[in-house]
Amino acid sequence: MTNEDSEDSGVRQEQSRDVSQMRHLTGEVERIAAEAGIGARRAQRRGKLWNATHLLLGFPAAVLAAVSGAAGLASSDARVPAAILALLAAGFSAGATFLRAEARQLANLRRRYAWQDLEVRARLVLGREAYMTHEDLYNALSRLLELRRAVPSSAIVLSELPTPPSLAQPLQNG
Repeated sequence: MTNEDSEDSGVRQEQSRDVSQMRHLTGEVERIAAEAGIGARRAQRRGKLWNATHLLLGFPAAVLAAVSGAAGLASSDARVPAAILALLAAGFSAGATFLRAEARQLANLRRRYAWQDLEVRARLVLGREAYMTHEDLYNALSRLLELRRAVPSSAIVLSELPTPPSLAQPLQNG
């Protein structure tokens, strides 16, 4: 075996290692893109659920409050049914406030946009991968992982939202 053959074999091993590293890094980028797509769809479904919850609790509360007010003012015989309707309206309103469905819907909307941004960036990295060195791909993967960590979780997003006005100021005696 000549010196040229051993150099040739060393170059082939290095190229094979580079190809293996590129394949592994590309696989990680593909995994991030897939995870981001799933996360965006999940956040969208949850956002739709909370939007429906907000509408299903808020709209009946408003209608029942209006009907109970009209019924109470219409005649003195309608006071009991008006009071029952007012209690139902208060229950729906309390449920909507307690669940904070609107805030949860907005939180999931923000989360969906963050996941979609991550997915688009990962797909762009995959599109450029053929023109990148393994160091460039590694740096791009590192940036994607930083973005992945920045996607808000439900606990973080809800804690960042302002508290409802009814809970913001404690009751003061006197």
